[in-house]
Amino acid sequence: MSIYPVVLCGGSGSRLWPMSRGGYPKQYLKLTGETSLLQQTVLRLKNLNQAAAPILISHEEQRFLVAEQVRKIGIVPDTIVLEPAGRNTAPAVAIAALLVTAKDPDGLLLVMPSDHVIRKDNVFASLVDEAAEVAGLGKLVTFGIKPTSPQTGYGYILRGEGLGPANAYKVQSFVEKPDLATAERFLGDGRYYWNSGMFMLKASVYLSELRRLNPDMLLKAELSLERSMRDGDFTRLNKEAFLGCPSDSIDYAVMEKTTEAAVIEAADLGWSDIGSWDALADIGSKDAAGNTVIGDVLTDRVSSSYIRAEHRMVAAIGVDNIVIVETADAILVAHKDKVQDVKKMVERLNASGRSESVTHRKVYRPWGSYEGIDHGDRFQVKRIIVSPGSQLSLQMHHHRAEHWIVVKGTALVDNGDQHILLTENQSTYIPLGTTHRLKNPGKIPLELIEVQSGAYLGEDDIVRFEDTYGRVDKPEVVK
Repeated sequence: MSIYPVVLCGGSGSRLWPMSRGGYPKQYLKLTGETSLLQQTVLRLKNLNQAAAPILISHEEQRFLVAEQVRKIGIVPDTIVLEPAGRNTAPAVAIAALLVTAKDPDGLLLVMPSDHVIRKDNVFASLVDEAAEVAGLGKLVTFGIKPTSPQTGYGYILRGEGLGPANAYKVQSFVEKPDLATAERFLGDGRYYWNSGMFMLKASVYLSELRRLNPDMLLKAELSLERSMRDGDFTRLNKEAFLGCPSDSIDYAVMEKTTEAAVIEAADLGWSDIGSWDALADIGSKDAAGNTVIGDVLTDRVSSSYIRAEHRMVAAIGVDNIVIVETADAILVAHKDKVQDVKKMVERLNASGRSESVTHRKVYRPWGSYEGIDHGDRFQVKRIIVSPGSQLSLQMHHHRAEHWIVVKGTALVDNGDQHILLTENQSTYIPLGTTHRLKNPGKIPLELIEVQSGAYLGEDDIVRFEDTYGRVDKPEVVK
């Protein structure tokens, strides 16, 4: 039986703020190496036997992040399914199961979050083979991580009797996140596992159980897929049908209610969901004082701390058990024992309408990126990078004028009735209300400085006339 990997990559990862944000969550960040967590997850699939091209499932607002990241590592997905809104994991897996059974009635789904770390890919590949054997018997298999400490941030799985294949057991029960005393008891018991959120399922069996346990969810998933639109590499689910789908996790919707749940013991996998800064610190390289230090950092009498400098030098003196994370527009300082409360800080930012919870100073777009450099009363300066062959929308602004200066590469500019080719150190001025477009016709990234001036400089001051990326009808998007 063939294995069809399903990578879930639509989450927000707010507990790793200020690096992870709503518009650029943790699965797209390079937190543990030279590739992002999503890229690591997809590359890990190369070690598997009989694995088809992956199905990626994400939010439609993240579509270009997903597509660009897999393109950079040379992976061609089966499709990228775009959800119009998050409905948790059970409907997402149902969509993947429907796609697979349409072409392979016996196909197996390997369901994986895109934001976990697995340091031993060879062990993972062996576990996948074991899980496939059990799933082929009609079991819905979850991967249970053998605990190494009394963690209170994970759900647990209590194993029951063995199923024959090595390391495979019936699931006796799923257990909510425990208090410390209970977690210590689980660790000593030996029959409890951390719930990894990874699954191996025969697609047809999952659909059969979902139809029995939550028929309305499956019906809405079927309708959203039947009415979906194929757009290149993307499968756009029907919004009306999908929004009517109940929101629930695969654990609650199926695994906790089915009699076919099984668990594979995953020991020595090097797994972490890096759900908080202390979890990321646990797997990082440490100096003699127990510190994980990344970037331009100076320390004096610092111990057991995680300090990360992304843009500026960070100096720390006489602190212990601290997390410091510096980004271009925000700095987090927290005691390691309190990092779970970062999510509350993000909620406060959201409630106050601040942008730091959603976007970085550098914002990625399907055509490249822009980064705020300076701003003041009636002016704003940005650094814009346009990828080779890409172009911005044909647009105009009601409240601002713009001045573009090319720093590197070649720019093809539509400026009203003019069509201008600009090279390094050349510039053009775009008056308020003038229709304009920017394109990179070259083979290297185009870099330019944009100076905006006017009474209102908000990113919603855009009227689009044409757009390569289908954003003309969206009044809120930028550039």
